[in-house]
Amino acid sequence: MQNSLKTQIESHIEFKAWYRKIIKDFKFDPQKDREARDYLSQILEKKNNSYNLEEVLLSFQENIQKKEHICVYGCGPSLDESVDFILSHLGKSFFNKCVNLAADGASRLLIERNLPIDGIITDLDGITTQDFFKAKFVIVHAHGDNNIALENFKEVIINFPKLIGTTQAEPTYNLINPGGFTDGDRILALIISFLLPHQYIYLIGMDFDDIVGKYSKLNKENDYLAGSIKLKKLRYALTILEWLIPKIKIPLYLINTKPISEKFNYLTLEAFAERF
Repeated sequence: MQNSLKTQIESHIEFKAWYRKIIKDFKFDPQKDREARDYLSQILEKKNNSYNLEEVLLSFQENIQKKEHICVYGCGPSLDESVDFILSHLGKSFFNKCVNLAADGASRLLIERNLPIDGIITDLDGITTQDFFKAKFVIVHAHGDNNIALENFKEVIINFPKLIGTTQAEPTYNLINPGGFTDGDRILALIISFLLPHQYIYLIGMDFDDIVGKYSKLNKENDYLAGSIKLKKLRYALTILEWLIPKIKIPLYLINTKPISEKFNYLTLEAFAERF
């Protein structure tokens, strides 16, 4: 598939040093990643004959390029406050004017607020099967410890038309490895090659402190303290985002979050609202 979008997006070679470091640091088993990849690939093979990954990627690219402003929503504790502030100050019409990409469970807040979702990027631990149908696109990630989730979501993966499968192992013909580690930084790794010079990216609900937002897991009613593994994952996500910044080449802002790195631009909610 020469010069295809699939080839254009994939950065598993470029990301391989990160991946080696991650599996060593977390003691992950790369063979389990390959097994999860193969299982998702088998599920994708059961999709309707009209399913074509390249066509879905092209449609996703067109969707990303349609609007000037791209909002990426994470599951951090600032998510509720930020979305509600934007709703009250800029109205629902603001969200209709943006490309809205949600990391996993952040999509549930957007669904609760009846807001449009262009894409959900998920390893399936923060959403339900019903949430798929609230988004234009769903990007499902296979990794070593979500085989059971892949099994539970099997039917919806088969039946949902605009679905993209991702892996952190070597890609197959029907899924991709865009790079990235957590759902949040994987969104940016996935869309980098789609971005246009006049666009802007805003990261909302992307917090890298020791408090985890309740939308990160299905069974949480309140924000909670990150355990040591989760904290390490957040640190990696932050470092990967810092690594991605020079590759993004368009303005990127973190909204309503505590400054944690000199490599990012930060906006308060008030300053963000003033831009519109």
